[in-house]
Amino acid sequence: MIITIANQKGGVGKTTSSINIAAAFAFMGYKTLLIDMDPQANSTVTFMDKSDQKYSLYDFLGNNNLTFEAVVQNTNIINLSLLPSAIALAKLESKLIGEIDGHFRLKDRLDTFKYKYDFIVIDTPPTLGLITINSFVAATHLIIPIQSSYFALEGTDDLLETYEKVRARSNPGLTLLGVLITLHDRRLVIARDSEAHIRKLFADKVFKTIISKSVRLEESPAYKESIFTFAPNSKGAIEYQALAKEILKNA
Repeated sequence: MIITIANQKGGVGKTTSSINIAAAFAFMGYKTLLIDMDPQANSTVTFMDKSDQKYSLYDFLGNNNLTFEAVVQNTNIINLSLLPSAIALAKLESKLIGEIDGHFRLKDRLDTFKYKYDFIVIDTPPTLGLITINSFVAATHLIIPIQSSYFALEGTDDLLETYEKVRARSNPGLTLLGVLITLHDRRLVIARDSEAHIRKLFADKVFKTIISKSVRLEESPAYKESIFTFAPNSKGAIEYQALAKEILKNA
């Protein structure tokens, strides 16, 4: 299963979800690969120092002679590997424009090694450009994280339109696995109202598991850890573990 986690709206917990869903699968014993398709490289710096990085995803997607083994990195979590990003990945958009296989570059490269993993999780940038399109084309499933706030659904129509276009032309097998409510504060009326609105709009496509707003979740990347090693008994760890089990059940 290849899961792309995407929302062009920033600050919705997309990278946090990518990191901790991938880590949850790894702790459950599944061979898992986290692909950081975001030039901001936040998933990457959670698991490695930039000084240790020789190649990035930009090099891998731009050079067919560069092997997967030369780029992939082990993490401090057993069963979890990382394809790291770098700011140079921002140049990929202009490089792929006009190329016949521009939308398929990641998929074509994935086809050579995806059999090594039970799960591949792709973190995407907060845009709907070619980098995100590549992630849609390469994936089997899509998760859309949406923050339970007043502007929660802003831009969702564009995201869903992109999803449908990819399904119609480039990847008919892409399935919306679910909408994930994130950064939820049950104490706030607006958060509860937003949750109800999201569930009304997406119905059974909304995960039962909700990710609460959590200081521990915000702190863990700074210590280069997933929530499962940073605060294993926290609400965030319990919720992401529950989400991973729900994904397995729904897939």
